[in-house]
Amino acid sequence: MEGDISMKKIVVAVDESEESMHALSWCLGNLSSQKATAAANTSTSLVLLYVKPPPPLHSSYDAAGYMFSKNDVVASMEKYGNDMINSVMQRAEAVYKNFNVNANVSIERVVGSGDPKDVICNAVEKLRADTLVMGSHGYGFFKRALLGSVSDYCAKHVDCPVVIVKHPDHK
Repeated sequence: MEGDISMKKIVVAVDESEESMHALSWCLGNLSSQKATAAANTSTSLVLLYVKPPPPLHSSYDAAGYMFSKNDVVASMEKYGNDMINSVMQRAEAVYKNFNVNANVSIERVVGSGDPKDVICNAVEKLRADTLVMGSHGYGFFKRALLGSVSDYCAKHVDCPVVIVKHPDHK
């Protein structure tokens, strides 16, 4: 039918890194540009997905063996986590505002907690994303083999297309 507007959902994994902000910039410039959305008569939902690490397991003794208040530590860690979420989302929204994005692009914030590769894959499935966009940290073969690569894992385990954006400084 003419005049119908289809909905496209793009999930962009964001974190504290420059690489993720560059991936968001790339996405805004390429996948959700005015030309792409207007020509396809498509409305785009851009989902900013941040994954906070799970709370670490700890005892009520510090390294020197002194007792400390578990509530104080947990409260401090929660505050730090919330501050980090707000900081990342504010940076991502600032990148979004710098682009001339048309009215057919809406933005949504989603926060998950846990192992990033699992949370990202689950969120993409749950949200029924059409595309996943991620930044690449540019690790070499050995670092990637030892640390693992979240983007490699997601590319192999999600059903939608995955765009892994390299930062121009990584060659």
